Amino acid sequence: MVIKENALKYHIVLGNPFDLEGINQDAQAGKRPRHVMWGLSQQLGAAVHQPGGNPVSLLDKVLAKITSRPEHWALVRSLSSELTSEDLVFCTGEDVGLPLGILCGFKGERPKLVVTVMAPERPRVRAALKLFSLANSIDLFMTNTRLKADFLRKYLNLSDERVYVLSEQTDTKFFTPGSASPDKSRPMIASAGREQRDYQTLAEATRDLDVDVKVCALAPNPTAKTRVPQVIPNNMSFHPYDWPEFAQLYRDADVVVVSLLYSTYSPGLTSLMEAMASRRPVVITRTPGLAEELIKKGVVIGVNPGDPNDMQQGILKLLNNPQEAQAQAQRGYELLQKEHTSEQHIENLISEFQKLTSSSFN
Repeated sequence: MVIKENALKYHIVLGNPFDLEGINQDAQAGKRPRHVMWGLSQQLGAAVHQPGGNPVSLLDKVLAKITSRPEHWALVRSLSSELTSEDLVFCTGEDVGLPLGILCGFKGERPKLVVTVMAPERPRVRAALKLFSLANSIDLFMTNTRLKADFLRKYLNLSDERVYVLSEQTDTKFFTPGSASPDKSRPMIASAGREQRDYQTLAEATRDLDVDVKVCALAPNPTAKTRVPQVIPNNMSFHPYDWPEFAQLYRDADVVVVSLLYSTYSPGLTSLMEAMASRRPVVITRTPGLAEELIKKGVVIGVNPGDPNDMQQGILKLLNNPQEAQAQAQRGYELLQKEHTSEQHIENLISEFQKLTSSSFN
């Protein structure tokens, strides 16, 4: 169903280019999960804008020294010239949202602007928010944890209605419970992701266990964003998986471990949602935000950052108590079906957009 309200024109601005139509075709064929922005664009009848199609000027390169990248500035410069008060624009990240907010601040009749801000604590983001008074040109800020929302409210002196904590989501039509592979010979630990991951702690926690540890990622080089063992244990492997293989990896897992470096960015939530949708028990590193909330609810087991002994105990608790592990997985599955599906995510976004168009925030 296409949403039409007072002839308002909807726009979605992506920070990275995606072939949304191609992704949708593959998703319909069961080859990969759906992209939530495709579903949102279809329900809103929204125009989708993404970087890469606009020539980058010298001015864009200069503006990128303030925030974002030149291609983001090229995109929003072109778009801002077309926008009026009859438009509502949803920016999926601060990389496009902050530049658009800056440019719209100079427009007489500016559009309604909704921006997702995932890293408000970063110095360049904080500086741009204050320097360009973006609280005056961005109508609604979205983020993914209460900690970040509280920071935005206090830092920009915003009312509660102008900051929304958007729940995480995953495609529950693709990531589903299922049977393990018939050739599985011993317990298996699954993990995935490249950002802010701590695979060294996972390796230390599992190297002496009678388990296979399979990580969906190319064996990464150690960086500030990822920590890996100098010597990968014999029972641990890093491999890329295509989407159907990846979904089966979760189904094969006796335990899914989301091993993280400590940060307030709340990494690992995508993997967490996928594991919950697959009805698998989860061990996750404690970080502020949703993960900590789910730990308190007994949906996942939380372990201390960088503590292989604590991680090992969490894993063994689930491996040695399969009924308890299954009960935990079921609680996570039910919670996800209630609050974290792609469909619920889209409904929440549309509801907030409609509130924005029908009322004025102070």
